[in-house]
Amino acid sequence: MMDITEIGKAAKAASLVLKTATTEAKNTALKEAAILLRVHKDEILEANKEDLDKAAALNLTAAQTDRLRLDPERIEAMASALDLIATLGDPVGKCISEWTAPSGLRIARVRVPMGVIGVIYESRPNVTSDAAALCLKSGNACILRPGSESFFSSRMIAKLLQQALRTAGLPEGAVQMIPTPDREAVGALLQLDQYVDVIVPRGGKSLIARVRQESKVPVLAHLDGNCHVYVDGAANLEMAKRVVLNAKMRRTGICGAAEKMLVDQACTATHLKPLVQMLLDAGCEVRGDDPTCKTDSRVVPAQDSDWSTEYLDSIIAVKVLQGVEEAIAHIERYGSHHTDSIVTNDLLAAQKFLTTVDSAIVLHNASTQFADGGEFGMGAEIGIATGRLHARGPVGLEELTTYKNVVYGNGHIRK
Repeated sequence: MMDITEIGKAAKAASLVLKTATTEAKNTALKEAAILLRVHKDEILEANKEDLDKAAALNLTAAQTDRLRLDPERIEAMASALDLIATLGDPVGKCISEWTAPSGLRIARVRVPMGVIGVIYESRPNVTSDAAALCLKSGNACILRPGSESFFSSRMIAKLLQQALRTAGLPEGAVQMIPTPDREAVGALLQLDQYVDVIVPRGGKSLIARVRQESKVPVLAHLDGNCHVYVDGAANLEMAKRVVLNAKMRRTGICGAAEKMLVDQACTATHLKPLVQMLLDAGCEVRGDDPTCKTDSRVVPAQDSDWSTEYLDSIIAVKVLQGVEEAIAHIERYGSHHTDSIVTNDLLAAQKFLTTVDSAIVLHNASTQFADGGEFGMGAEIGIATGRLHARGPVGLEELTTYKNVVYGNGHIRK
């Protein structure tokens, strides 16, 4: 296995160049990378075919295979994201706040890059491009470690990104991919605290749990996405049907997909059966409590474990509850602090839900599938953070920076 320490050294050296790189140079690299993705589309698809050919042997689920698969439209989306990130404001050097202390010292709080970011991810080759682009624009070097299932696709994309860096006169070491699918490489990267400043894992619960347990480097992550849609008694039925169907079935394998539907007892007579039958007819397995099971013979009785399970598949668990307060309590007990939505025309109920539910993203009358940096106008995201320190929700350009306090004096001394 290649010496991960050498990769770390190269990334650290590149980060020292990147932190003073001009916005123009970074944008040139991003635009060139977008061009290269489009020009070399066929080679990317060929590499992706190698990965897909291995999918059956790796026992990937249908959702995992969908995340892995590239097509011309998805490659164009990757290229468009690079172009968009190039248009976004550069956070590096931005003054967050400025004030004068009682001593007369003038103090400015200024955004600066974190340094070197290690990104560990599974399945999605588009993360290679998104993560590298966000790290580059925010002045950080990155070390990418894709899962074995997306190894060939990610390697091809990383190669094109490095070519774009050369064109822009920036160091290739700014974007590096660990050139082996060996699981030991993950462990080695997690110990590289001398050169790596933060780790961002994207993947299943077991991967993220391992990273949190083993890493000597600070971790920015979410554990899982057990997302809820609560249909309040004052919800419009047609709106609820649109939101729930999209939240669950648009893409079942993403962390923002709804895994639970909670229904207010006040509207079960009018809303529960149409919502359940809509999901069943769309090909979604419904696991429900007793009232839900009575709506349709196709409903499977829910087990206690269903309320805390992230399916990442065409499965949803449904429960009837008495009002918004009980829904909030259920989400607090079983949720993962990722993304939760309320559908209602009652503004007081909506405000209570939005204020009280302790999740990184809370929505009113909108699908949980909007839990995405691109949809937030951030160009892309490197992941969703559900912790309470530094960042919550989509991690974009600003979230990949920290700050320093710059102090201006005029011969000041402290008495």
